[in-house]
Amino acid sequence: MARTLVVTNDFPTRQGGIEAFVLALCQRMPPAEVVVYTASMAGGREYDATLPFPVIRDRTSTLLPTPGLARRTTRVLRSEGCDRVLFGAAAPLGLLAPALRRAGAKRIVGLTHGHETWWARVPGPRGLFRRIGRSTDALTYLGEYTRSVLARGLAPEDAARLTRLTPGVDTETFRPGTGGEVVRKRLGLPADRPVVVCVARLTERKGQDTLITAWPHVLREVPGATLLVVGDGPYRADLERLAEETGVRGNVEFAGAVPWTDIPPYFDAGDVFAMPCRTRLAGLEPEGLGIVFLEAQASGLPVVVGDSGGAPDAVRHGETGYVVDPYNPVAVASKVVTLLRDPAAARAMGERGRAWVRENWTWDASVARLRGLLGYPGEDA
Repeated sequence: MARTLVVTNDFPTRQGGIEAFVLALCQRMPPAEVVVYTASMAGGREYDATLPFPVIRDRTSTLLPTPGLARRTTRVLRSEGCDRVLFGAAAPLGLLAPALRRAGAKRIVGLTHGHETWWARVPGPRGLFRRIGRSTDALTYLGEYTRSVLARGLAPEDAARLTRLTPGVDTETFRPGTGGEVVRKRLGLPADRPVVVCVARLTERKGQDTLITAWPHVLREVPGATLLVVGDGPYRADLERLAEETGVRGNVEFAGAVPWTDIPPYFDAGDVFAMPCRTRLAGLEPEGLGIVFLEAQASGLPVVVGDSGGAPDAVRHGETGYVVDPYNPVAVASKVVTLLRDPAAARAMGERGRAWVRENWTWDASVARLRGLLGYPGEDA
């Protein structure tokens, strides 16, 4: 039986978009065909016991493509009877591909997200990325932006093998009516309070600071509007301080970290979703796509999206939401106010967004494409 070894740092109990993407692909493959090799992390053993496929944890907290890891992964490849390999993130773990090929891997695929664009652009890492492209059977990309950058870092014949593979959205999980009223009640937000929700890890790149800076402009036009910030991260203390300094702390609710399984009601608690993500480090750290924008649209919300990397691919500008300049708080506030002041138009945008996601962003299509890339019989890559 064909079996795939998934080698990844990005796996629960860590939380994030890549972790959710990799987990969802694994969960939608036949359990007998999947073995995950990942890093050690808090709560990992207990979490793994809930999954229908085996998870093997390395002794280290971060997998790096060292000779020692190559030996350990090839040992698992053989002992578990795997003949295919999927790297949850192609760089840097794709550097293990030659060793796994020698150990018997017939097909090797690497997922890319957004950070690989840095590898493709910087001298030194670009050479390593080119090696990854040469030693794998396929690298995936999220959208035209990431494809164009990745292609410049690969040999032409390897760039020609780039294949689009995006996350899907479970539109039965993310939908209107999942319990937003319960979240509002728990947070003390009245049912008629205008609420803008942002779900993301709290980092400089996600743009929560731009939203907070924009909030005085929002409040002048929509008194009482609340910004609901869902997530945690290293930037939280700075964001809380910024909310105090700008005088909007009473209208910014920090919900903290929420498990992915409990996220849908937080979308449902909002009237608008906004995350003005931005590109950092002189263009080396863009948003790859932004699955959270698709989840928000599936939940029936119009979205305000930062113009960073491939994020605009996750919205139909002017139809399901807006792409905004993430460095301009006034411009961000303007679009938020436009949506909050016309609830009927906002709901129509949200309905169009849900229909678009249901039609174009399905997990069935994503998993079928992945299985085709991995060479499973009857699947078309």
